[in-house]
Amino acid sequence: MYDVVVVGARCAGAPTAMLLARAGLRVLLLERGSLAADKLSTLYIQQPGVALLRRWGVLDAVRRSGAPPLERVVYQLDDVRLEGCASPIDGSRAAYAPRRFVLDRILADAAVAAGAELREGCRATGLLREGDRVTGVEYRDANDPGGEPVRVRARLVVGADGMRSQVADLVGAPKLIEHPKLTCAYYAIWSRFPADFELFEGPTGWVSAVPTNDAVLVSAYYPMERFEEVRHDAQRYYLDNVRTNAPGLLERMSGATQLEPIQGTGDQQNFFRRAHGPGWALVGDAGHHKDSLTARGIGDAFLQAELLAERVVPALADPGALDAALASFEQERDRLLTESYQGTLLVAQAAARLQRKGLLAAIGHSPELTQLYFDAVAGMRSPTELYTPQLQALLAAAR
Repeated sequence: MYDVVVVGARCAGAPTAMLLARAGLRVLLLERGSLAADKLSTLYIQQPGVALLRRWGVLDAVRRSGAPPLERVVYQLDDVRLEGCASPIDGSRAAYAPRRFVLDRILADAAVAAGAELREGCRATGLLREGDRVTGVEYRDANDPGGEPVRVRARLVVGADGMRSQVADLVGAPKLIEHPKLTCAYYAIWSRFPADFELFEGPTGWVSAVPTNDAVLVSAYYPMERFEEVRHDAQRYYLDNVRTNAPGLLERMSGATQLEPIQGTGDQQNFFRRAHGPGWALVGDAGHHKDSLTARGIGDAFLQAELLAERVVPALADPGALDAALASFEQERDRLLTESYQGTLLVAQAAARLQRKGLLAAIGHSPELTQLYFDAVAGMRSPTELYTPQLQALLAAAR
């Protein structure tokens, strides 16, 4: 009998398991694949996420991995350019962008060091129930392909298994808020060249660059309505996007080599799911997902792991108290993440491009507004705090 089974051992599930195990709970952590496999990801961890890594005692491992500290951000929309960085947290302003097979292993190792049991190659296939309460998990072990399904009981099952969550499907978790997909994204790893964390927006799409472990991730985004066109010749469209929307970046890339095949997706869903029920909870992308253009997914996953662990630990022994704690988790998740969700929807809408350009041009007139902007992008301030009397006056003067 486990206290908690966590399904999914990546950047939401591993810290959830770690925090619960550190509190003395017996935790089983299941991962359907191998943590050595890479994941489609923007990689970027904003400053609040880095602060959590530091608090959890795993930031030094990220630093030792060779992921460089990122202390300069560039956002350019046509001829409007902002440069800066989010304010320091606990004296440090660096962000990081480790490869996912690096980060996920660091987090899973921390969970195991805390006492969690990790089983890779184990796919959840069903849930155990008593009445309407989830009481455990059934899974199959890829290391024993002819074996019988394994059934384990637990007081709580946590689905941390991504946007297409099997746990969410098994419990029938509805999407409470949902918006159409806005962009399709294509990613490739390049050999190291001079770059900061940079986002360019041009007439046909968006391009980002982020230095990672001994390499640079360059991503290209098109509006979703072009997905069927782009997907059939992704490499050409990827390079055309960089050439059109970030020509200066392409010039810097000219001496670099593409190290891995391009990867892409046209399935960037935007939603909040019901995140709890009797004996179950969802964290990370399983419960809430938004377009990756604003690079908030990893930090959001860390935040949710901490929110859930804080509420579960004192309530686990009493089913009624646990249900109330899980409801509180969902309520707080929605309170903290709704504004960034709405902001991401705005950023990822090509139709709002002129509105964004006017806003950025006004912000660029003031160092104070520029700092507020980068703090809001990192999730350290509410976007509403940007709209100071100074910004409103600048916007009015530009009209």
